[in-house]
Amino acid sequence: MCTLRILAVIIVAAVIVVVSQPVALLAIDLNAAHDNFISQCAKCHGETGRGDGPAGTSLAIKPRNFSDCARMARESDERIFSTIKGGGASVGLSKDMPPWSEAFEDSEIKGLVAYIRQFCNQQRAMNK
Repeated sequence: MCTLRILAVIIVAAVIVVVSQPVALLAIDLNAAHDNFISQCAKCHGETGRGDGPAGTSLAIKPRNFSDCARMARESDERIFSTIKGGGASVGLSKDMPPWSEAFEDSEIKGLVAYIRQFCNQQRAMNK
């Protein structure tokens, strides 16, 4: 009986540790994603993700406005990931969007996708 209780406590503790890990990792990833976005993406997409960065003004095709909720709702996370990783041309978008596969690991690109998704939520909050 005592052995079963100890085993049950160990299992419960292990489940708590496993369940709590993704939340902690997500927070760390979003902080890193913020830094990556500001250092690389904001040049064209702007710090608020509206496509109004200083380097984007000279492009023939305006960079994507990530706060456009209607437009972003039509984009899957997989396509955003592929666009960042392989560049715009790899998914039929502007060749001015460079591939970032050599600069970022896949986990960092996933963090960028999650970070980009936040711009729409911020826009909704501002409109209320």
